[in-house]
Amino acid sequence: MRRRHPVPSPIPSLWLMTDERSGDALWRSVRRLPRGAGIVFRLYATPAAERRRLFARLLRIARVRGLVLVRAGDMPLAGEMGVHGRRGAGLVTWPAHDRREAVAGLRRGADVLFVSPLFATRSHPGARALGPRRARAIAAGMPLCRIALGGMDARRYARLTGFNGWAGIDALVR
Repeated sequence: MRRRHPVPSPIPSLWLMTDERSGDALWRSVRRLPRGAGIVFRLYATPAAERRRLFARLLRIARVRGLVLVRAGDMPLAGEMGVHGRRGAGLVTWPAHDRREAVAGLRRGADVLFVSPLFATRSHPGARALGPRRARAIAAGMPLCRIALGGMDARRYARLTGFNGWAGIDALVR
């Protein structure tokens, strides 16, 4: 498949996952991200017009700051640099909660695999955490960039092996 937009090189090793809980703290957090970091825009419950407006604002910041911005969900958004959880143009990121989902991402042309949840997380209360060993097994042998997600922070990532980076919400949105 030929891509309309090139995949960023290198692929970000730090990712901010957005959600409706972030509120206005999102903007401060995005401004603190280092150049080259990534953002997955996941405001699923936000009405379409507001979602487009927020994405456009975030896209302006991302372009100025050298950040990568991909969108999740069914609604295409003007200027998106990639997509999360589906085939598309640009960078393709994929959620993997088990090996079957990881293989599906590989088959659908994903560039990045978000393996989650490694640890307990407020985003998915009650979800069973994989733990580092099971998470590594899900991603083992995958020729994709592997990102650890779920209860992650810089301290936990520093002790983790088998991943190319980490993503979070609470650790990055303060």
